[in-house]
Amino acid sequence: MKVFDITDSIFEGMTVYKNKPEKQPKLNPVTNGYVTESRIELDVHTGTHIDAPLHMVTDGDTFETIALDHLVGDCKVFDLTEVEDRITKADLENLDIQKGDFVLFKTKNSFEDTFNFEFIFLAEDGAEYLSQIGVRGIGIDALGVERSQPGHPTHKTLFAHNVIVIEGLRLKEIEQGQYFMVAAPLKLVGTDAAPARVLLIEGITQ
Repeated sequence: MKVFDITDSIFEGMTVYKNKPEKQPKLNPVTNGYVTESRIELDVHTGTHIDAPLHMVTDGDTFETIALDHLVGDCKVFDLTEVEDRITKADLENLDIQKGDFVLFKTKNSFEDTFNFEFIFLAEDGAEYLSQIGVRGIGIDALGVERSQPGHPTHKTLFAHNVIVIEGLRLKEIEQGQYFMVAAPLKLVGTDAAPARVLLIEGITQ
C-alpha cells in the first residue's frame, strides 16, 4: 500500500486564485512564555478545497449537505497533460468513465507553481458529458474548474447534477490509474466551500 498526498500546502505567500491579496491566508502565532497559540484567517477556497452549490447557485446547498461517504472510495486519475486550453467532451469520450465514478484530471496545471491566468479548465460541454454519465465527482489540478466563462456554466451544470467538485489538487507525481481516495474537508457548516486534505491510496480498492 502506498499513500499519496495530493493536497496543496497552506502558508502565507502560497499561490491563490488570480493572485488576489485578499485570498492569501494569514497565520498569526501568539507566544506567551513557552505557550504558542496560532490564529488563522482563511478563505474557504484556499488551496485544495471542495465547492458546495452555494458557491455559484443563489440559495444553493451549503457545505454540510455533501455526504462524506461520497468523498471516500475508488477514483480514477486520467492523464490529460496533452490537452490545450480546456477539457472538452471530445477529450473525454474515449476515456473509461462510468456512472458513479469519481474522476480526477491531471493536466499541464500540475507542473506550474505560480498562478497561470490561462490554466486548463473543464469546458461546459465536458461538464455536460460527465453529468449525463452520472459521475459522483470530479477533481482538477487548478484553483478553478472553469475559467472566465460568463455565467459559470461548468459549475452550474455539475451542481445541477449533484456532482462534487474538488479544485486545487496536486497531481504532478500521480500516474494515470485507479486509486482509493480519502477527501477529508473541514467540517464547516453553512459555507460555500471547505479546504480539504486529499489522499490517494494505491493498492486497495473499495
